[in-house]
Amino acid sequence: MANNGVDYDRDAVREVLDKARAEGRDSLTAPEGRRVCEAYGIPTPWEGLAGTADEAVRLAGELGAPVAMKIVSPDILHKTEAGGVKIGVSGDDAVRSAYDEILSNAKAYNADATVDGIQVQQMLSGGQEVIVGATTDPTFGKVIVFGLGGVLVEVLKDVTFRLAPVDTETAISMLDGIEAAEILRGVRGAEPVDAGALADIIVRLSDLVADFAEIREFDLNPVFARPDGASAADVRILLETEEVAAPVRYTQEEILATMNRMMRPGAIAVIGASAENGKIGNSVMKNLINGGYAGEIYPINPKADEILGRKAYKSITDVPGEIDVAVFAVPAKFVPQALREVGEKNVPAAVLIPSGFAETGNVELQDEIVAIGRKHGVRLLGPNIYGYYYTPQNLCATFCTPYDVKGGVALTSQSGGIGMAILGFSRTTKMGVSAIVGLGNKSDLDEDDLLTYFEQDDDTKVVAMHLEDLKDGRAFVTAAQQITKKKPVVVLKAGRTAMGARAASSHTGALAGDDKVYDDILRQSGVVRAYSLNDMLEFARGMPVLPTPKGENVVIITGAGGSGVLLSDACVENGLSLMDIPTDLDESFRAFIPPFGAAGNPIDITGGEPPSTYEATIRLGLEDDRIHALILGYWHTIVTPPMVFAELTARVAAEAREKGIEKPIVASLAGDTEVEEASDYLYQHGIVAYPYTTEKPVAVLGAKYRWARSAGLI
Repeated sequence: MANNGVDYDRDAVREVLDKARAEGRDSLTAPEGRRVCEAYGIPTPWEGLAGTADEAVRLAGELGAPVAMKIVSPDILHKTEAGGVKIGVSGDDAVRSAYDEILSNAKAYNADATVDGIQVQQMLSGGQEVIVGATTDPTFGKVIVFGLGGVLVEVLKDVTFRLAPVDTETAISMLDGIEAAEILRGVRGAEPVDAGALADIIVRLSDLVADFAEIREFDLNPVFARPDGASAADVRILLETEEVAAPVRYTQEEILATMNRMMRPGAIAVIGASAENGKIGNSVMKNLINGGYAGEIYPINPKADEILGRKAYKSITDVPGEIDVAVFAVPAKFVPQALREVGEKNVPAAVLIPSGFAETGNVELQDEIVAIGRKHGVRLLGPNIYGYYYTPQNLCATFCTPYDVKGGVALTSQSGGIGMAILGFSRTTKMGVSAIVGLGNKSDLDEDDLLTYFEQDDDTKVVAMHLEDLKDGRAFVTAAQQITKKKPVVVLKAGRTAMGARAASSHTGALAGDDKVYDDILRQSGVVRAYSLNDMLEFARGMPVLPTPKGENVVIITGAGGSGVLLSDACVENGLSLMDIPTDLDESFRAFIPPFGAAGNPIDITGGEPPSTYEATIRLGLEDDRIHALILGYWHTIVTPPMVFAELTARVAAEAREKGIEKPIVASLAGDTEVEEASDYLYQHGIVAYPYTTEKPVAVLGAKYRWARSAGLI
């Protein structure tokens, strides 16, 4: 239950919601919405409900002209569309006329609508119109939205999202998280809005929807934000009509108990093991044996006595001793019975390679194996996967090509094809990995289970994940926020251009049918989002190489002015801050570059300079404490050939490290094909370098900075 240190009248809200649901309604009327807001201290204008034109005149007189008048009907949700709203109404005759016209319009819009009366409301004016809302996202649950409001909200879509409930600090970050944030701060002499009042409304609304799960969508639009406060002019609340099943969740201890045995097993059974070349069960056996896995390997095949020199068993229940993981290589129709036997054997994890489940429309079969797994306490990886690799244990439990280059990068994917792209990239770039895991249909084990394991895995330094969806967004956020405090997580979310439009009855619901929800909440989780497969892989490869920056001051040193301009553009695109070079440092750099070069930032040493100029300027950039990261732009010349540049740069960086100076350095090399070898050499010596591109090295540096900021390290 949310509280944020505030006392709320929850009983009043419960009474309103129970009444509406008892009447079979999926929405609240405006007066009911106001009572809910009052219970949580959300400011709304004074108002009253008129059942006659005379009552409307009396209320208007009490509130003071002008007033807003709105139809109150549980059957008319979109009041404006029904002609059920009149604003700026002033004078007795105008109030009577508006009353009659609203009723007439309502009957024309829906002749069968039940009309409770006409809401007469104090008119709000002045200030900036914003929207504060909440919706129930299918992935993340209760999500809060803030942005520019009024009639243009769905046109401009200048909004930002966070998981509910939010605290005051997060609420204030939402005010800064929209494109038009500067408007709220005051422009062209206008006073800034009361940020504290707006943040308070966001916090109270988020507490409200967190406390009452049956609130499906909630709009406060517009909220008039003024220099002296904020008030919600209109309230729209929609309710769930069916009970929503809570996702199955495991404790951290339960997850680790399974994952430790799956990733570091003492014994593996291969169900469907085969001696016949070309069979999946044969490939799995060969990879386990030839990969150097040192634990016990038990082939399970009712028709064989021995497979690849190992005694075969008709059933896993016949195997003596304990088994940590069972790898399935049998057709889908045989999985349920074999899984029951795995459960009888008390095996904690099953790796389901077979396809033929929900991905082909066979949802019932997948539901069946999930139920079997839960009954027997067996966690399921898959089905429809290529298996998994875990190099610290020389574990290659897959039918795909083996991989044994050890390192600190753990990679996961829902897609087998993406998994093999990961494998190929890793091999080509010599990127050492700790794990490559297929998730497939994610019937059970998913990203949050893996993040929980990788967080405490000393062999993993960074995690990169390709995902098409999240089964339980909240569990993912919880796990991600925990691991990203100490290790970077890179996420490539597929399908970002088409989340799948869904009908929505509120502005907030319509806005949430957008990839912006994923974007904002992944950022809230502390992960670094990649927007292409290559970016995900390059970030995963480069981020462990770069030391964590100690500040925001980035300096570009380049031998080509053109590269300097492109590198500067890339810095802006990646949220990096080019250092404003102080006078004394500027003079120090000028001592090493020719008169026709350019100090400042970028520092252009010009292309015809000898190796000593590169060496001196790079050393200065490393040794001055005010500089926190270096971007090098190299231009191929005979005076300073590519490998000469690479070797001197690596040496200067190594000398700095010996003095305890750890700064991220990235390099862009422009030139003939020799720059390819030079880039590889630099990468191998702790400098992220690429030939023929100014964008990639800066993007990797930007990713490192985004993680360091989210982790609170700078």
